[in-house]
Amino acid sequence: MAWLHAKEVQPQQVSWDSISAQPWDALVVVGPNFEQLPEAYQVAIEHAKKADQAVGEQLAVVLCEAAPGGRLVLAPTGALNRDYDDVRRFYDAARGAVARIAASGAKAPVLLATGVPAGEEWQMALAHCYLGVAQGAYEPLEAREFHGDDLEPFTALGVLGEVDTQWLYAVESGRRVARDICGTEPERMAPPRAAEYCQQAFAGTSVQVQVFDDRMQLEHEYPLLSAVGRASFEVERQRPCVVRLEYTPEGEVEQTLFLVGKGITYDTGGADLKTGGHMAGMSRDKGGAAGVAGFMRAVAALKPKGVKVVAELAFVRNNIGNNAFVSDEIIQGRSGVRVRIGNTDAEGRLVMADPLAKLKDEALKAVNPSLYTVATLTGHAALAKGPYTALVPNKPAMQKGIVARLLEAGERYGDPAELSPSRREDFDFVRPHTKADDVLSSNNGPSATTPRGHQFPMAFLVIAAGLDQHGANGETALPYTHIDIAGSGVEGGNWQHGKPTATPVLALAGAFL
Repeated sequence: MAWLHAKEVQPQQVSWDSISAQPWDALVVVGPNFEQLPEAYQVAIEHAKKADQAVGEQLAVVLCEAAPGGRLVLAPTGALNRDYDDVRRFYDAARGAVARIAASGAKAPVLLATGVPAGEEWQMALAHCYLGVAQGAYEPLEAREFHGDDLEPFTALGVLGEVDTQWLYAVESGRRVARDICGTEPERMAPPRAAEYCQQAFAGTSVQVQVFDDRMQLEHEYPLLSAVGRASFEVERQRPCVVRLEYTPEGEVEQTLFLVGKGITYDTGGADLKTGGHMAGMSRDKGGAAGVAGFMRAVAALKPKGVKVVAELAFVRNNIGNNAFVSDEIIQGRSGVRVRIGNTDAEGRLVMADPLAKLKDEALKAVNPSLYTVATLTGHAALAKGPYTALVPNKPAMQKGIVARLLEAGERYGDPAELSPSRREDFDFVRPHTKADDVLSSNNGPSATTPRGHQFPMAFLVIAAGLDQHGANGETALPYTHIDIAGSGVEGGNWQHGKPTATPVLALAGAFL
């Protein structure tokens, strides 16, 4: 099936003894220097330097009879001994080498990480070479469906060294699902087709899929989400839906993860219309749902013991039209909380509030629960954190070490995040101004120019979902972390043309799988 391309992405363990066997036709060496290579490779490098002194300092393809296919590809990481260097240097160097490897004619390269610094934080270096190449080799779903399954450059990928290929393959399969959902154009990945894609991606796996698309059910169980999609109900191919993914392990459950993903398949801004060219790229506003689906795909492949995972993906298009919802409306959410709409372009928090309220109720009966919302939510997160994910936790998530776990996994697995604590000012910001409502969804200005613009939405979600009754001093404390990927969801921050990064699949998999 086009969505997975299992043959192309699955890593295979290779040894020095088997490196010359079929199908391998290139050795790609990633590292700060190449001094640890066998003598035959060193001779080839020195010979190449006579014609080009940049060999070893810049990306190069060297003729080497000892290498598979006679191709030795050198992908320098640069120095790795500075305070700010991390394992992503290997990912970036491998990612940047893909086009050159493909141009050399290689179809089945073997990857080697060399000069890896000591320390636990560098142990995933070889894995990141594979992940970087997989990211660079990925082609969009629409392109694969048009050009055929052989569009991507490599037919096999080898790894030379110790690495857990099963875990890597599972996670990359998840990252592939995340990239497909996030990056695909708004008609091909409209809500019903996004649901269909999920059904295909999880067919025959241990993850159960339910799709809620009946209008009466949605308006009753997800009233805030239905308000955002009110104008899209009129267009059959764009009608909203909620996709529920559930994995229950064999044996005893030791912890339960509940995740909600924002899946705005196209964000027009609604009645508060995006203008000035800011609508372009808004088909990627489903990156949160994409990341959650990708994590669930990794769960499906790995079948972790003791971990139950429940996710709801809110796929909605906030069309404009006569029936569109508008600012100043007061809408009662699933939790019973009355929400005054401050800006229709702050729609992501609305579509997540009802699923979060639903999963909150389920979490009260679950074993060792924790809750998460994942979203390309605010321009402020991109402004404040640049290319890094922002974690906005409640106090129970801090006290139980969940945030520390996510931060540590993000560093080790090359999917880093930064902490943005929730403060009293965030809750003050969304407080009601009259007794007609219980919470304000947002102000009417851009999040990027609003102080604490990526933190106060978490406060809104806490109140709108009823989680304010389950803080550290509540009768039943529920750890909750909001994950804003607006700055980290695409390469280079280019939401129109940048390749989706599939964040936070790696961080979640590293923390919980």
